[in-house]
Amino acid sequence: MRLAGKVILVTGSCTGIGKAIAQRCVAEGARVLIHGLEPDWGEALVQELGSEKAVFAHADLAEAETPAKLVELTLQTFGRLDAVVNNAAMVVSSNIETTDLTFFRRVLDVNTLAPFALMQAALPHLTKTSGCVLNIGSVNAWSGEPNLLAYSVSKGALMTLTRNLGDTLFREFGVRVNQINPGWVLTEKEAQRKQEQGQPANWYETIAPVFAPSGRILWPAEIAAAAVYWLSDESGPISGQVVDLEQYPLLGRNPPKH
Repeated sequence: MRLAGKVILVTGSCTGIGKAIAQRCVAEGARVLIHGLEPDWGEALVQELGSEKAVFAHADLAEAETPAKLVELTLQTFGRLDAVVNNAAMVVSSNIETTDLTFFRRVLDVNTLAPFALMQAALPHLTKTSGCVLNIGSVNAWSGEPNLLAYSVSKGALMTLTRNLGDTLFREFGVRVNQINPGWVLTEKEAQRKQEQGQPANWYETIAPVFAPSGRILWPAEIAAAAVYWLSDESGPISGQVVDLEQYPLLGRNPPKH
């Protein structure tokens, strides 16, 4: 029970990595706010976890008032706030030809500015509990795939935000800020996205070794297991760190030519 007594707000937690993190947090003794745009899935997750341990909020992070509303609902329901997990994101394909400014701004609003606004709204309450923030980034923050331009830029900006506030907020308020950058994860939405791009339903069973040396891509539960360390007191005074979670080194990788 590494998170016993803690209250954790997890955005984008109706599916995928966010859902796995919420489930693992409750298993470790925490209570959670579930957030997302899929009310049926959100309410089903609350029912699974138990209404005394979870509450659901249906809200669009692109709307300016949403971060404050999420914080307020968490406080009204559970009376405190120990951690924020900024997981929600628009994972959308785009390149230099298909990315117009309206689209780009929307991606930045959800993937970068909303996490900032949520940290801003939560800070007074995290200060009281010596709490923490865990931002969920992506290995695409380092440069990104050719057809993930706007998404990759938004995650690169989030990484800088983590390092900046990981220094400032810990020194001035005692609130830690860290980030994990997952690699390729088999979420429900990723499975659907690949099928929409023309891949067969079982595309994830035949991933080339260059992308998956282990023979498979990552599972949401594996990301959730890593998240617990950063949300618990075990990570001590560590702040402002970004950790890549992939099955091969990202920077300087030169795969075998065969």
